[in-house]
Amino acid sequence: MSLELADYEARARDAVKLFWGNREAAMAKQIASGNADAGTRGAVTAGKNMDGFLELAQELVTANGLLMAEICTKRRVLTLPGYFRPTKLWDLLVMHQGQLVAALEFKSQVGPSFGNNFNNRSEEAIGTAHDLWTAYREGALGKDAPRPFLGWVMLVEDCDASRSSVRDTEPHFPVFPEFKGASYSQRYDILCRKLVHEGLYTSATFLNSPRTAAADGAYSHLSELTSLKTFVTEFAAHIAAVAAR
Repeated sequence: MSLELADYEARARDAVKLFWGNREAAMAKQIASGNADAGTRGAVTAGKNMDGFLELAQELVTANGLLMAEICTKRRVLTLPGYFRPTKLWDLLVMHQGQLVAALEFKSQVGPSFGNNFNNRSEEAIGTAHDLWTAYREGALGKDAPRPFLGWVMLVEDCDASRSSVRDTEPHFPVFPEFKGASYSQRYDILCRKLVHEGLYTSATFLNSPRTAAADGAYSHLSELTSLKTFVTEFAAHIAAVAAR
């Protein structure tokens, strides 16, 4: 069975250009209206920054044979039950014949501040996956439901603040050695690798992209496991397997 990767590299570059372009447009619109949010929040609250990646995921679903799937992107159909909380709102769900095929999250972080936001994103990603898998174990997604694909994509601004070495406070016990002196970009890559190794996500992707990518869509990754190619290939394979059933 050959997989269709939907020209993902070109589509990803377009998605990156859209990401930076939407941020700039949102900030300009708020400034023009005189209602700009504090700092860079105006660019974040626009809510459409990662739409290009959602479109890539949708294309992968149809291109790999799941033509009758329900691809959910509207807020009213993005809720799944949890175990430790009643519900969780995802960014994209793929449903087929009443079963959950995939649940995806698309997140981003732009400087200048990375510290608290990194911790918040980490806790959110870990908690979301643990909650979903526990609910799955308890039958919340249906009796004998096949295991869905869980994906997490994180796009981070490639800048001095995200690339600089970070020191940790260790008053009682040392941090794990892989974190010592690691930049926030490296820490996101470590997070993604561990999310996959621990079985919390089927695939977790970390992408670096500078602000200048608004013109050319440039992005990079730090390891093969967390690359967009790995995510696209594994997602396409999962979709094709479901279609074959």
